Amino acid sequence: MKTILSLMVVCLVAQTSIAQTLVVAYVPNWIDLKSFSREIDYDRLTHINIAFENPTSPTGEMSYRRDNDLLVAAAHQRGVKVLVSIGGGAASGNEPLKARYFELLADEKRAEFCQRLADYVDEHHLDGIDVDLEGPAINEDYGKFITELAAQLKPRGKFLTAALSQGYGGASVPDECWRNFDFINVMAYDYTGPWAPDSPGQHSSLVHAKRQIEYWRTKRNVPAEKLVLGVPFYGRGFGKDFSHTAETYERIVAKHPGAEKKDEVGETIWYNGIPTIQKKTQYVLDEELRGVMIWSLNNDAKGEKSLLKAIDDTIQADRS
Repeated sequence: MKTILSLMVVCLVAQTSIAQTLVVAYVPNWIDLKSFSREIDYDRLTHINIAFENPTSPTGEMSYRRDNDLLVAAAHQRGVKVLVSIGGGAASGNEPLKARYFELLADEKRAEFCQRLADYVDEHHLDGIDVDLEGPAINEDYGKFITELAAQLKPRGKFLTAALSQGYGGASVPDECWRNFDFINVMAYDYTGPWAPDSPGQHSSLVHAKRQIEYWRTKRNVPAEKLVLGVPFYGRGFGKDFSHTAETYERIVAKHPGAEKKDEVGETIWYNGIPTIQKKTQYVLDEELRGVMIWSLNNDAKGEKSLLKAIDDTIQADRS
């Protein structure tokens, strides 16, 4: 009888976990984490991905910033899981780093590197690894790497997730990976930007988001319950407002009164205001996707203009 009751509890916990809508926030660790870790509204989050740490040697020793510990401790205190994200844009554009990853993912070093990563997660009291290898940083060894990494992490009860984009390397990821990922953070933004100055416009519309999700669901057969829709907390400028760098949502609403209710200001910055973030979150709920992902949390405004608050308010309203 005790065995049956135990199984029933396990099943109930599993069902509750599956039903929960995730809110996953990337937090860059090159900012002042001492201050920022005290400002985060942890009650509105389920997961934080520390971005980024990468191998610093041919044998796979990993970088680590000491202030990461502050974020991990603060998040765990509030019941928020913390993963370390490896790769990032640097792994695609930095040729020496990309070459190092290719060497570590190859047959000769893959098992040792995955073991090192799993030990690294344990050493720093992390809850798992988010693999953010993108574009040209995804090669023919990616699938075997994910399989080996899952074999190291899963017995330890750790998460394995990925950040993927349809148009920037996603097509190179083999379908065999889906069973090993707990969920996939879909990067549904940057459809245009400073790399395409003659193609101004919205870089992350609701239509774009839906197309990305449908690609992964229908063309790649990823289950809806493993898809987390990525939303931007930043804008892209064109024309007189052209910039090679992103404009944070916080600065946009500070400079432009009422900008939180729009998606376009100035001449011309495109971004996601509160109404679009609410619509994207409602789309996640309606389609029973796994959740919402944020790049990146430090770009948010505070108070009533907060996009994180808009996400959480939409989720809570759906539950009531």
